[in-house]
Amino acid sequence: ISKRFRYDTALVSALKDMEEDILEGLKSQDMDDYFNGPFTVVIKESCDGMGDVSEKHGSGPAVPEKAVRFSFTVMTVSVTNNNGPLRIFEETKPNSELCCKPLCLMLAD
Repeated sequence: ISKRFRYDTALVSALKDMEEDILEGLKSQDMDDYFNGPFTVVIKESCDGMGDVSEKHGSGPAVPEKAVRFSFTVMTVSVTNNNGPLRIFEETKPNSELCCKPLCLMLAD
């Protein structure tokens, strides 16, 4: 059993969720002229086991299952101006589960 998201769709959705942070970063660096980009986005991919999620089906024995999650984190967003690349967003807690965006959630036995 799995739930999978298209990679490009998941990335666009994550960036749309971060729109306010990105615009605020542009304004704080006086980069209002660069609203149309191009932007450089650095992501970190990860895969982690979420432990045993066994369920008892009916009156039989418990079925052993493990949950696995593939996810990514947007680490930085930058824009290039005349002076070179300028970072307008940086994830402050890159190892936090709160900033991980799911790509695939699945159960395996």
